[in-house]
Amino acid sequence: MVTAVYWVSEAVPLGAAALVPAFLYPLFGVLKSSEVAAEYCKDTTLLLMGVICLAASIEKWNLHKRIALRMVMIAGAKPGMLVLGFMCCTVFLSMWLSNTSTTAMVMPIAEAVLQQLICTGLADSNDDSETAEATEDDSGTPGSVQTGEANGLGLKEFINGHLPQVAIEIPNVKRVRARRDSQYPTKRDHMICKCLSLSITYAATIGGLITITGTSTNLIFAEQFNTFPIAIIMLVLTWLWLHFLFLGCNFRETCSLSKKRKTRREMLSEKRIHEEYAKLGPISYPEVVTGVFFILMTVLWFTREPGFVPGWTSLFEKKGYRTDATVSVLLGFLLFLIPARRPFSSSSPSSRNADDDPLAPMITWKDFQRLMPWEIVILVGGGYALAAGCKVSGLSVWIGRQLEPMSGLPPWAVTLLACLLVSAVTEFASNPATLTVFLPILSALSETLQINPLHTLIPSTMCVSFGVMLPVGNPPNAIVFSYGHVKISDMVKAGFGVNLIGVAVVMLAITTWGVPLFNLTEFPAWAAARNVTGSL
Repeated sequence: MVTAVYWVSEAVPLGAAALVPAFLYPLFGVLKSSEVAAEYCKDTTLLLMGVICLAASIEKWNLHKRIALRMVMIAGAKPGMLVLGFMCCTVFLSMWLSNTSTTAMVMPIAEAVLQQLICTGLADSNDDSETAEATEDDSGTPGSVQTGEANGLGLKEFINGHLPQVAIEIPNVKRVRARRDSQYPTKRDHMICKCLSLSITYAATIGGLITITGTSTNLIFAEQFNTFPIAIIMLVLTWLWLHFLFLGCNFRETCSLSKKRKTRREMLSEKRIHEEYAKLGPISYPEVVTGVFFILMTVLWFTREPGFVPGWTSLFEKKGYRTDATVSVLLGFLLFLIPARRPFSSSSPSSRNADDDPLAPMITWKDFQRLMPWEIVILVGGGYALAAGCKVSGLSVWIGRQLEPMSGLPPWAVTLLACLLVSAVTEFASNPATLTVFLPILSALSETLQINPLHTLIPSTMCVSFGVMLPVGNPPNAIVFSYGHVKISDMVKAGFGVNLIGVAVVMLAITTWGVPLFNLTEFPAWAAARNVTGSL
């Protein structure tokens, strides 16, 4: 509770608040100090380190800028279509990759797009201000004429015979100070950054619901429930919610592809983006190598354990030793070995960024260190430590037992309350730990109420993925939060709506096509047999 209060209130830095379990658990005898320390360095930490190596190479050689500019050129500068395009790409990638891997890959590209739009907005606003000031200077004061050529002093002389007066330009102090103090040209640009950043972590969660590889909890009911319609409905509703929350309700303005509806700034932004893309010139050798590593990492992640066919891990004798982190760390390590200059070539386009040393690697340790978010590593570790403490202390079991008074409610109400409770608990506990605690309790409760256990188990399994309100809810939230565009209050406000959307869509699915699909109106024979066996 103390850690959660610090996270929500931001009274101390998030990384410092994540260290609270490291000293409270040993002091109160919940976990040993060595056990708590082990929670702060998990497999996801190594996964993030390997992805950061690739991200450092992408940023160093401007591949992210090339991809970002191309995406903006395709989607246009309309923020609504840009957000929807990124969400669709993220959902597709998250179908085959883990949510964390997808977010770590897409966010650098999205950040490049945002920075390009911000820079374009700053340049356009500067141009507009200079044009306005020049217009004022040219127009002069009413009742005066320019006589600079006559007197040779560049002064303004009034017609009524008064003495010449020098035109003095007074800068707008508030405007200059606002531009200097804020990295965003306008408040609307900040809202676009918030909307696009949050849309990526939500899209990764939605895409993870569709396939086995997207989210590990889908393995429980992988062969029983088609979640594709749920994901499509959630994608559309989430995009509408984020658009309403951050961009307003004027969809014709933010989503229109017609050139007639484009504002002057949007047209100038697209023109500048085309110019910036032309400045990049032809693709260089380091960009090709980085792109190959990006594709190779994606392919190796997908083919590790696809589910429908044996993956490349089946070639090894021992099973369960290799994860996504193994692939990311291996390819990240190779980036420190491969030279950035084309072999057997005296000159290379990469020479503009590479050192004079012909054997200079693709990235250096300084490049990696500059991008590695150590605060987020500690933050995610604090979430794992908090979940472990909840499990060991029995807090999660105590919360689960509070479901027993629901025995007098109808089946749909029991399912709804279970979904809401599971989606709330998973904000602070890990998804597997939440399922481990709640599924046996919900199964026993369903048998007691003589309702089909699948009526509560399937929705609860899906709702456990909706931990989207806090940075510690899941690693994708922490990755998006590390870019600094959103605050915890933004994540709570937007995530609360996404939680409600997810629960509503899951309830719609289980009460409509889920009923004939699983015959939920009847108590199954396998549950009845289990109930009889348990009573004996």
